[in-house]
Amino acid sequence: MPTSSSIHSFPSSLISKPLKPLKPSFLTTFFPKTLTLTCTTSQPSKRPTSKNSRKSSYGTSRRSSLKKTFTQEQVVFTAPISDDPVVAIIGGGMAGLVCALNLEKRGVRSTVFDTGIHGLGGRMGTRIIDPQPLIFDHAAQFFTVSDSQFAELVDGWLEKGLVQEWQGIIGKLDVGGQFVSLPSSPPRYVGVNGMRPLADSLLSETSLVNVVRPCWISKLDPFNGMWYLSENGKPQGQFDAIVIAHNGKCANRLLASSGLPLIARQMKRLELSSIWALLAAFEDPLPIPDGAASSPFEGAFVKGVDSISWMANNTKKLLHSQNSGPHCWTFLSTAAYGKRNKVPQENIPNATAEKVKAGMLGGVEAALGLPKESLQKPFYTRVQLWGAALPTNTPGIPCIFDPQGRAGICGDWLLGSSLESAALSGMALANHMADYFQSGGDRPEEFAVGLMNEFRPLGGHDIGQFPGLESEKQTNEAQAYELAS
Repeated sequence: MPTSSSIHSFPSSLISKPLKPLKPSFLTTFFPKTLTLTCTTSQPSKRPTSKNSRKSSYGTSRRSSLKKTFTQEQVVFTAPISDDPVVAIIGGGMAGLVCALNLEKRGVRSTVFDTGIHGLGGRMGTRIIDPQPLIFDHAAQFFTVSDSQFAELVDGWLEKGLVQEWQGIIGKLDVGGQFVSLPSSPPRYVGVNGMRPLADSLLSETSLVNVVRPCWISKLDPFNGMWYLSENGKPQGQFDAIVIAHNGKCANRLLASSGLPLIARQMKRLELSSIWALLAAFEDPLPIPDGAASSPFEGAFVKGVDSISWMANNTKKLLHSQNSGPHCWTFLSTAAYGKRNKVPQENIPNATAEKVKAGMLGGVEAALGLPKESLQKPFYTRVQLWGAALPTNTPGIPCIFDPQGRAGICGDWLLGSSLESAALSGMALANHMADYFQSGGDRPEEFAVGLMNEFRPLGGHDIGQFPGLESEKQTNEAQAYELAS
């Protein structure tokens, strides 16, 4: 989801210039020799396969493998880097896609693996229901721009007709129907046909990027100087380096036995909120309170309602329809409501779905100041739980890179919780890895980044951060943090 952060506006110079490396003593201090597994090409051997799953692909004994369960062993690649390296990017959200784009700009090939059945984008989700059609942005709602490099990227999207300014009124809606519109500046942007089509279009003109989806990478095997990826035992190729561009329990599970303990530890420290999305289509316009605005609002941050933090009219936002139905609304819950009603998102019980739907529709009534059970009944509804919705803490660094294991992390959470943060993180990691490849990999101490950074709480709206929309207090906090850093 998009958003604005208390520290989201990381200086652009850190994206385009080499990131500050850790001290040279880092490698000897944090990669103990007794727990190191060295991957070279000096002793060719049969690559790991699902048929040989009991034998560790690291060439370690069963005793060592058991020890690895409690203290994960660090992989150290010593084989020379290929003259034509290929990177595996696991996760096709904004960070992963921009990382692939910027690797291509540096002449580096990559393959993006994404679990999306309907398309790329991660939380840039758009759902279209035929035959009407009904259209909903059901995660990221819009984004703003504050960084010059991201602005350049967005300008390109505007020229290609991929995004447009959202001209509709948005503001804050207090319980009881009290609405106050927000200033029209900074501009707010949305995908022309929704957020997911934007994601699907980003790689349309690339020549060095391959996309594999739907694919759920379940295992990472370092072997003979390469990373071997597999999906439930099915080989998915070998790569010179890997990028983890997703998070949550799936990323933690993937990294738990990967041979990347420092990266795994940083990922595990990330804390994420849970958010429910309710998609609802109505035959008639919702009864916006009189005097709420010169014209009905199209989006609102909801205050004082336990179950609702955001509501938006997708029909007006995306289709610019004024009066003709149907009217498609996205309602997003508060983080507290999401946490209280959290269930396995892959298998939501019907009873929970009905409870959440009723609770959120009741929240809509309260927000609009309507009597209970007076809201018109929607003719279409769907609930979805984003179990790993938005970060609540951050290390405040553009990317993480482990040169010993030739693995990195990018994602919005490294800087904030906005689409801008995700894009800047992808840019930073791509440039950092390209610089590492050009170095030949023989000076790893110069390229270790973010492996020991401490985390701090992250502010913003329940649905994320929107650079430029934050309060004066948040802006001052961000400036103070950057100066202290």
